[in-house]
Amino acid sequence: MEENLPEYTLQQLALRNGQDRDEVWVAYKGLIYDVKKSRLWRSGNHYEHWAGQDLTEELKDAPHTEYVFDKFDVIGLVKNSVYRK
Repeated sequence: MEENLPEYTLQQLALRNGQDRDEVWVAYKGLIYDVKKSRLWRSGNHYEHWAGQDLTEELKDAPHTEYVFDKFDVIGLVKNSVYRK
């Protein structure tokens, strides 16, 4: 599945912040998730976190686990991510 997904640079991800474009995407461990359907991300931010960013390091301070991403679609891969071999 993942091998068929498009790759995006972090600069391309940054444009999908809910402000510059309609897409609201975040990355976690090399995968890019479309979080637009979440009411918590609708405006492009979720508490002090902003869409269009890699949230891998920030998740450790969140009150939830990485399983929160299970409800979102993976729509791409972060190009040259250290989390993907």
